[in-house]
Amino acid sequence: MVAVRIIPRMPDSSSAAPARRSWRQAWLVYLEPASLRMLALGFSAGLPLLLVLGTLSFRLREAGIDRTTIGYLSWVGLAYAFKWVWSPLVDRLPLPLLTRALGRRRSWLLLAQGMVMAGLVGMALVDPRAKLGPMVWCALLVAFGSATQDIALDAFRIESADADRQAALAATYQTGYRLAMIWAGAGVLWVAARAEVAGLAGYQAGAWAAAYLVMAASMLVGTATVLLSPEPTPRPLAPARNLGEWLRGAVVEPFADFIRRYRWQAALILALIAVYRISDVVMGIMANPFYVDMGYTKDEVAAVTKVFGVVMTLAGAFVGGVLSMRLGVMRVLMLGAVLSALSNLLFAWLGQRGHDLTGLVLVVSADNLAGGIASAAFIAYLSGLTNVQYSATQYALFSSMMLLLPKWLAGFSGRFVDAHGYAAFFTGTALLGLPVLLLVALAARAKTASSV
Repeated sequence: MVAVRIIPRMPDSSSAAPARRSWRQAWLVYLEPASLRMLALGFSAGLPLLLVLGTLSFRLREAGIDRTTIGYLSWVGLAYAFKWVWSPLVDRLPLPLLTRALGRRRSWLLLAQGMVMAGLVGMALVDPRAKLGPMVWCALLVAFGSATQDIALDAFRIESADADRQAALAATYQTGYRLAMIWAGAGVLWVAARAEVAGLAGYQAGAWAAAYLVMAASMLVGTATVLLSPEPTPRPLAPARNLGEWLRGAVVEPFADFIRRYRWQAALILALIAVYRISDVVMGIMANPFYVDMGYTKDEVAAVTKVFGVVMTLAGAFVGGVLSMRLGVMRVLMLGAVLSALSNLLFAWLGQRGHDLTGLVLVVSADNLAGGIASAAFIAYLSGLTNVQYSATQYALFSSMMLLLPKWLAGFSGRFVDAHGYAAFFTGTALLGLPVLLLVALAARAKTASSV
């Protein structure tokens, strides 16, 4: 049999520029079926993250776990930073029975969602005051399943539409993602508060168990969407004659392809990816302990940071998606980087005011609006770097690098706060964003030069 070389679509800077859409056409992209599917699948992707990081830190702090330990436990999130290690398997390895019935992308999505649900049930049944170890293992299972879901879902998204629609898919994905964060943030706090036994003060394990069981059941939204969604048109894979050839095609070639296409620019691109979200990620680990220590109640945190704040993130995501299509991704990347760094300074100001609900609303609004704009542009940027022939592996590499350094630094956040206080911590996280501005400017110049 003669092998046929498939020339893949490469949604990068070398692609021909699409015709500019009118404002009306740009907004109508959000109503297309691919965009609506990403809304529901984004919900499935966003649900686990807070439950093993943000909301868990609130739960652990309420249970009396010290901030230094909470900071170190955030390293559970490094599972997301190393997902590139097993991304070639998700990209190429068929699953017995499931792949034949559902296709390559949907079968892996279904398996990953099952792991997330199992881990959440385990977290529901463990009291961290008595057994912190089992809680950590269950959280690792959730993180591993969630990271695996991200690998398959990113490939599913990239293969579901052309490059011109990736910003819109990123925005609807972010919408579903942030709606899930409302539910996994405000919803879990609301359920836990309503499940508490009246008259009992302090941490109540039964209330948190009920809340996490509800979250596990909520993953069925993603499962139903996977079962009802069509599999993207499969990309033909060259048959491998032996294990070495399979490893070369699945593991080596995706990374070699990226280096061949971008050459000297590859180092600059990877450096930008590695630090772009560093201010937000490092700051975010201590946000919930900060709310607890400032005396905010579950209902206040749920209403302001997990509902109102996420609504502002959604607004930012849609604005970022439209601005990216109209003005270009690189300009919006710069805007998002500036706003994200500046918004961290507002938390330093809030820390000097104590329990100030109005101040909390203002700070959370600004922070989440900035984060939404930055996220939509960044996802569109990463999507444009991939070759669809290796979409799962390459996107997993990019999104893993985005988290590796920030998550590692975030592990020391509790220790830093214990030593220097919240004001110095939030100011320091803002300063971490300064190198990002230089890298965005250099990447934009390199992109312009390569397209000439």
